[in-house]
Amino acid sequence: MNSLPESPAAERNAAPILAVLEDRLAPGDKVLEIGSGWGQHAVHFCRAMPGLEWVPSERPGELEVLGARVAQAALPGLAAPLALDVRTGPWPPGPFDAVYSANTAHIMAWDAVLAMLAGVAACLDSGGQLLLYGPFNIGGAFTAPSNAAFDRELRARDPGMGIRDLDALEKAAGEHHLDLKATVPMPANNMLLAFRQRAPAEQESQ
Repeated sequence: MNSLPESPAAERNAAPILAVLEDRLAPGDKVLEIGSGWGQHAVHFCRAMPGLEWVPSERPGELEVLGARVAQAALPGLAAPLALDVRTGPWPPGPFDAVYSANTAHIMAWDAVLAMLAGVAACLDSGGQLLLYGPFNIGGAFTAPSNAAFDRELRARDPGMGIRDLDALEKAAGEHHLDLKATVPMPANNMLLAFRQRAPAEQESQ
């Protein structure tokens, strides 16, 4: 079996993220993953929750390792990866019970985050979830000195990058009928944000 590159961060955070997903996802759920990277989360979660239908995705031109890992794992619930640019699509039609994305919001430019929220809302089933993992600010403030240092590193690489503020994300998501339902503290000063898509009747009443 050929060895494939691995992200140490993805290996470290897979178990704590899985513990949250196991409480929020049910057998038979169809899940779209945005920014699957090298596919470690997709494989780990599908092995642990074999009843899921998991659809990984990554930007065009960055699918080689992801595709190889998915093929190597050969898990029945793990689909072949999709090429997905959140700005330009093409977005899969769904409907999905959940969309999951880890460590993407601070890498994307803010306009890409907004495009992601719009795309997620369009492909989620009524009552579906957006599960977003990563570092986030609260009330415009960093939650730890290490996050402040990480933010400086990101912005030095690209001024469009940076840790996103929870209030700004909640407001932007709400414009697409995605309501923040839970903020789960995670190791290493990260969080898992759980948004829920409003049902059509709820949208009309807003």
